Amino acid sequence: MKKSIFLVIACILSSFSFAQEKNPIGLIETPKGKIYIRLFDETPNHKQSFIELAKAGYWDSLTFNRVIPNFVAQGGCPDTEEGFKDPEYLLEPEFVKGITHIYGAVGAGRDDNPGKLSARCQFYIVQNKDGLHRLDNDYTVFGQVIKGMDIIDQIVYQKRDSKDEPVIPITLKVSILYLSKAEQEKLTNL
Repeated sequence: MKKSIFLVIACILSSFSFAQEKNPIGLIETPKGKIYIRLFDETPNHKQSFIELAKAGYWDSLTFNRVIPNFVAQGGCPDTEEGFKDPEYLLEPEFVKGITHIYGAVGAGRDDNPGKLSARCQFYIVQNKDGLHRLDNDYTVFGQVIKGMDIIDQIVYQKRDSKDEPVIPITLKVSILYLSKAEQEKLTNL
């Protein structure tokens, strides 16, 4: 009898613990508002890289450096003519069937390298409501905006220069929140 009670209590505690499991959510704070991103388990290296750089404050002195209506809002390190050469900041692609460039998809930027290696320092958010499926299997999608696409829509329509950089910089502060499934649902319903 005691053994049965112990098993029932253990099952209840483990299910309570499972229900309280917290998942990392990316938070991008801008002068226009906040953007929340679910990071995909299916792209573990890109997910971990985003978390590491956010926790290190890597993007906190950078901006959305390229914004194009009906295309993307790109943030992080700017494109360079030399491309991205530092192997510490490159990741192998993680293309996953079914994870595509839909509206609000978060992808990793890259230069024109033949291995399609991602630049850890650069990310973009798809703003085209029809998606950008021509980028599928060329650029890794590692997340999805769960709240804040109205902010991205505002950002891409800012006045910009000939290089598509906003004339008034759109600064970034990127951090990681740990939220339960219930907390995520509450956030998306606000």
